[in-house]
Amino acid sequence: MTYVREPTYEISFHFRRILVPVDGSEPSLRALDLALDLARRYGSRITVLHVKPRGANSQYVLEKVNKRIENKGIPVAVKVEEIDPIRESVAKKILDEVAEGGYDIVVLGARGLTVSEELTIGSTALAVAINTTTTTIIVR
Repeated sequence: MTYVREPTYEISFHFRRILVPVDGSEPSLRALDLALDLARRYGSRITVLHVKPRGANSQYVLEKVNKRIENKGIPVAVKVEEIDPIRESVAKKILDEVAEGGYDIVVLGARGLTVSEELTIGSTALAVAINTTTTTIIVR
């Protein structure tokens, strides 16, 4: 007879605080879906981060995010940060948020809105995955 242990949910300690960078692209919204599922299962807290160029309108992205999170019963904090694209990058702003926010995991889409479909991973996802010390899940 094989003994099967009940799950201990020790993994929940690795998913307490989740950062989800979102740009409105389908991969970034699928990343949000995954984070919502993790939060439902493990009681995680989610922060959605939208980084936009200074002066750009983020309403369209926020509407997409709200549509994804509505009726889920999971509280989600939403942050909008502005950058000067000449002096800063989206990846750097995400990395700063990870460092300052004490996140346990980053869940982000593999490609954003401006990346060629021929590439399997965009520069922002690659830069975040390579440069963060936090566990990163890249959603395709």
